[in-house]
Amino acid sequence: MIGVYVSLGSIMKVLLIINECNPEWSSVPLVGYNLFNGISRLADVTLVTHERNKKALEDVRDKRNIEYINENPWISKYYLISHKFLLRNPANWPLRHLLSYPVYAEFNHKVDALYRKDILKGHYDIVHAITPMIPRYPVKIVNACKDTPFIIGPVNGGIPFPEGFKETARKEFAHFNFLRVFSRIIPNYSNTYKKAHKILAGSTYTLNMLKKMFSLDEDRISLFYENGINGKFAPAIKSNKGFPIRLLFVGRLTPYKGADMLINAVNMLDASIKDKISLTIVGDGQEAKNLKGLTEKLGISHIVNFTGWIDNESTVEYYQNSDIFCFPSIREFGGAVVLEAMASGLPCIVVNNGGIGEYVTDKTGFKIEPLSVEQITLELSKKIAALFENQGLLNEMSKNAISRAKDFRWEIKAQKIVDIYKEVICKAEFSA
Repeated sequence: MIGVYVSLGSIMKVLLIINECNPEWSSVPLVGYNLFNGISRLADVTLVTHERNKKALEDVRDKRNIEYINENPWISKYYLISHKFLLRNPANWPLRHLLSYPVYAEFNHKVDALYRKDILKGHYDIVHAITPMIPRYPVKIVNACKDTPFIIGPVNGGIPFPEGFKETARKEFAHFNFLRVFSRIIPNYSNTYKKAHKILAGSTYTLNMLKKMFSLDEDRISLFYENGINGKFAPAIKSNKGFPIRLLFVGRLTPYKGADMLINAVNMLDASIKDKISLTIVGDGQEAKNLKGLTEKLGISHIVNFTGWIDNESTVEYYQNSDIFCFPSIREFGGAVVLEAMASGLPCIVVNNGGIGEYVTDKTGFKIEPLSVEQITLELSKKIAALFENQGLLNEMSKNAISRAKDFRWEIKAQKIVDIYKEVICKAEFSA
């Protein structure tokens, strides 16, 4: 059955495995949905996902083939208990991934049991597992993909905290990262990457990590950023209206996102600049109270506005009413907010560690090396001042940011994935 699409020109049949796929949620589930939505417009897709996504997906199904995996009552109870526990410990991501694994393990097992025979019979031209996106979980169905190409990704993660941020790492429970070691002894974990025909990595760091871990050849792994943008993040028509220059931060208020460094950077600005800028911080989290206290202590609360939590749809207005996006997160895997800001025409000032440092170029903003809290804070202040004092540069970076963001539109990313499918199928057909 390999090569049916290539040799006959028929519509490619794809089995998409996306356990987290939900248009009403944020982060990974929303990325999963956007990739499914785009790919399903270009190929004959069967989506396999968790029943927890059913209500949201049925509203946008549009005659597409979606199949739901249910869970047994014990796993449902476990999910509720672990979910409540994690709500009380929202910043402990290593523990979150560990406690979430039993829920995924059941999904993984059931997908294998239900679709193994169809794959072995050649019912699909390609099998693609998109979520979970962290590169720690196995996909059992890879063992059935002997004659059908299997793709995993984009996977992203494993990026360490910079050396100069041990205190921040402690606040983010990085001491639990030893739990990653246990991924390697999970059944089928190594097989997933060793047998995959193609692996898509969401950052250069993850790509190099997986290449080294599994001794992968160059042609079996490619860089493919997981995040994208849709049409709602369109640039507003901005005239050169002068001051104030409006700075924007969007993200969870946790230690590693660096909103405190941004507030201190604003405070370091010359008084003549400080009087002509404003900063809006969109988001909520464990650091909200401390950050508000910091602005009061520094005497700049009159130029810093905290919005609290804002839904994804409503953030569009904040992007369009801002001039510069400042996001000094010291450890960011994806950083979709940076793409959203660029699509809205905002030059971006980011820290160069993880995916966000790869989105931003010298023509679209500034990248700061994460050497220390003091160094990032100082450089942030300098970069803000540089754009304040040179609105020609600000406008030029704005135009370049819009152009750069166009490559990340979901429909373009979906087409690129389908092109990868064709390449992998042709290669599998040739080698067979």
